[in-house]
Amino acid sequence: MSQETFHSFTDRQDTRSQGQTDMVMTEKDTAYQMTAVPAFASDEQKQAEKAARMLEKYDNQSFKSPRTIQRMRFRLITWVIRNKINSNLKRAFDLLLVCLALPFALPVIGLVGLAIKLDSPGPMFFKQVRVGKWGKPFYCYKFRSMYIDAEARKAELMAQNDADEVIFKMKNDPRVTRVGRVIRKASIDEIPQLFNVLKGEMSLVGPRPPVPYEVAQYQFDQMRRLDAVPGITGLQQVSGRSELSFKRWVELDLQYISEQSLLKDIEILLKTIPAVLTGRGAY
Repeated sequence: MSQETFHSFTDRQDTRSQGQTDMVMTEKDTAYQMTAVPAFASDEQKQAEKAARMLEKYDNQSFKSPRTIQRMRFRLITWVIRNKINSNLKRAFDLLLVCLALPFALPVIGLVGLAIKLDSPGPMFFKQVRVGKWGKPFYCYKFRSMYIDAEARKAELMAQNDADEVIFKMKNDPRVTRVGRVIRKASIDEIPQLFNVLKGEMSLVGPRPPVPYEVAQYQFDQMRRLDAVPGITGLQQVSGRSELSFKRWVELDLQYISEQSLLKDIEILLKTIPAVLTGRGAY
């Protein structure tokens, strides 16, 4: 499979007799390979079986009441309508702000792109497969902030990883260019993701989109990060960014998913301004 063609990220099948797995595409040296990831750990399987046994103890007659059924239908319909309205409001808000920001962003894109080209050989932009809502893959765009051989040199630097668990981060990464250090510190490298927002692949606010090899290592509860449209900024970005542990990242992302609303997005966007100006946790 070529890099330009990425047909499917997950293929979930109900194969209880053979064990349930999620087939996840990973990216390595510009080639994709299939990695089998257990969909449920043994503890989760035991909990699911226990829950099923407990449900069998309840009297099913209580769910046969017409009044109960009507109440359940009403709650379900209300939930669906509320989520649809919130989703549409969020999308409209994203489009409005991006359209207002683009006239100012385009000159910046031109100047930064020129600086990148003069600083080191290679393209202006860097695109990478990221995992979006419900596991859908997409190309995430950024300004190139590393030398073109960065991926090939990653293996030799793994022992110097400053992050924990599935994340790879280095405070003084030798693969980062001179211009790259500046645009990373000021979060300017994220500006091209405005086009991802226009395409509907990302939102202004949401969990940061992970790369496939990170998702392949997720625990069961961490998969909930994929329940929301990924964002350019989020609770993690305004709470310390790379200074936080991966466990804290997940906690903040799940908190956002459970509390997300238009007002919450506005609050996070306002907090993003001082976070960008101070550069806290950005490297």
